[in-house]
Amino acid sequence: MKQFFKKKIIIPVLACSLFFTTTAFKNDFFEIAKQLEIFTTLFKELNMNYVDETNPGDLMDIAIKSMLASLDPYTNFMNEQDVEAARINNTGDYTGIGARIKTFKDKLVVVEPYKDYPADKAGLKAGDEIIKVGNVLIETYKDYAGDLLKGAPNSEVEVTYNRQGKTQTATIKRAEVEIKAVPYFSMINEKTGYIVLSKFNKKAHKETNYALRDLKAQGAEKIILDLRGNPGGLLNEAIKIVNLFVPKGQLVVTTKSKVKQYNKTYYTQSEPIDTEIPLVVLINGRSASASEIVSGALQDLDRAVVVGSRSFGKGLVQRPKLLTYGTQVKITISRYYTPSGRCIQALDYWHRDEKGEAVRVKQEQYNAFKTKNGRQVFDGGGVYPDVLVGGQNKKSPVATAIVNNDLIFNYATNYYYSHKIDDINTFELSDTDFTDFKKYLKTNNFSFETETEKALSKAFETATNEELNDNIEKDYNTLMANLKQSKSDVIDENKAFLMESLTEDIVKQYAYREGLFDYYKTHDARIKKATEILSNPSKYSEYLK
Repeated sequence: MKQFFKKKIIIPVLACSLFFTTTAFKNDFFEIAKQLEIFTTLFKELNMNYVDETNPGDLMDIAIKSMLASLDPYTNFMNEQDVEAARINNTGDYTGIGARIKTFKDKLVVVEPYKDYPADKAGLKAGDEIIKVGNVLIETYKDYAGDLLKGAPNSEVEVTYNRQGKTQTATIKRAEVEIKAVPYFSMINEKTGYIVLSKFNKKAHKETNYALRDLKAQGAEKIILDLRGNPGGLLNEAIKIVNLFVPKGQLVVTTKSKVKQYNKTYYTQSEPIDTEIPLVVLINGRSASASEIVSGALQDLDRAVVVGSRSFGKGLVQRPKLLTYGTQVKITISRYYTPSGRCIQALDYWHRDEKGEAVRVKQEQYNAFKTKNGRQVFDGGGVYPDVLVGGQNKKSPVATAIVNNDLIFNYATNYYYSHKIDDINTFELSDTDFTDFKKYLKTNNFSFETETEKALSKAFETATNEELNDNIEKDYNTLMANLKQSKSDVIDENKAFLMESLTEDIVKQYAYREGLFDYYKTHDARIKKATEILSNPSKYSEYLK
């Protein structure tokens, strides 16, 4: 009788639960269907009746991107070219000329030719501006011009390019290109190995595993793992790389979502390579996502000393979903949490300010967590290093604009063609070079309008419209002149960052990316600090207590 009574209670409860779940699903489905119907009818009426000719594809592209932009920058619509780019990024393989290319409306700029690949063998250099591929002019080509350089292995393509004002041609034989996850590893000294992990594609664990074993065979008793500038990638690869240094069965990361199937805990699945070898992980403000999972987990488990500057702060996980006509949408499905329980997401995209911009989590809002040994770590702002070297990535908007406008890259290209360097490993920029760079900025009309200038300009425009500008024009001009001087001062304040960026680009021009890593080994302050920590066992242990 008691069991029958229990069943009578349980069945209605389950029925109610099912009813509410089903009802909620139906309500959501109805709302989605309703909004789709409104949008479909609006889109049809707009294209049929608008006063001028419309381009339905362009309108839809704007509509989709505007909608997704209101969520977060990682939830993206991917057209067929984007899908192919994502495939290459994840696999690291494609067929082409073997160079990193930047696409403009009227040209393709060679950013970096890969050593010993077709573009390099054909003589192309960083800074070359490709204006014609075969018989196709880039400026008149309507589709994605970068695809013109791709093709079957051993097929040839002729390119016409400008270099330092002169037009040249080259015939390039395409080949299979392998983009390595570990582009470089070597010994720094007799006992310290150095591994650069630049991305988390499908080869990340395999190549890191090989590098670690090879360095140990060479006598490495300590390891530096460099994740600086690594934007992330595949979650599973990050877990397997942590597994190289920690035992099987160790919690590495947890993901949490509103969709239950995305709530997962990830543990190491294999036997490690070495759980005792002293390890330093290097990070900076461009170390994101999977890089933060690796550095954050190794920090939480007190398995490595983290050196550098605060990481980017991306605690979100994306998953691609297939759409029609070869397109996809990459959706943020969950947040991830390191072993101590912290989410290092730095920007809040769901509670924006009055301008609609994401709000950075303030330091007073950080929550404290404990590592395995009881050390205090925090969430909310990326992975904070155990040893801070190189400041807090506080690049000013002016310095960022200099980088984004390719002025550092272009200066480095000009430097390469005007300076002969016999030994790149002894290269060092001087104060005279920095002064020359500032002159270069002026010569190339570098202009960056600050928010302050925009606000003052708008206020003065309003005063002019209201005929109130007579008595304030002189003060306005003085303010604008002072702001111009302040911007010049900011460039001087960012000298260290700009000089470092210039040095990196110049060294790559002379010695490829591999030469840059060789240069790092003797000149880089973070590597020097990591080597110093590893050379002192008691200091290393102290950081982890």
